[in-house]
Amino acid sequence: MDEKKIARAEHKYARISPRKVQIICDMIRGKDAKVAMALMENTPKAGCELMIKVLKSAMANAENNFEMDPEKLFVCQTFVGAGPILKRGMPRAQGRMYRINKRTSHIMIAVAERD
Repeated sequence: MDEKKIARAEHKYARISPRKVQIICDMIRGKDAKVAMALMENTPKAGCELMIKVLKSAMANAENNFEMDPEKLFVCQTFVGAGPILKRGMPRAQGRMYRINKRTSHIMIAVAERD
């Protein structure tokens, strides 16, 4: 049985909430790489810029490391996980402090050749 080659790229510790990136992950999963790129370029979401960089990197990895045809690539896997949370404080009334969580993400995109 011939195993499928999968090229992947990751962006760790991205300073964006995983919740915002998950929407884009769901949008591009299973799409052709060129279609996914076009969708992200025309979507006004905060995470699109980061996801475009990761997708370009995954496509370059597929072409250079695995000799895959860039025209046949599609997004076979994409997911985002929570990274470490930076805890910050906001001063409030009567000397109190409210905690502000600055969330980070680990983004992964994998591409493969379509048969």
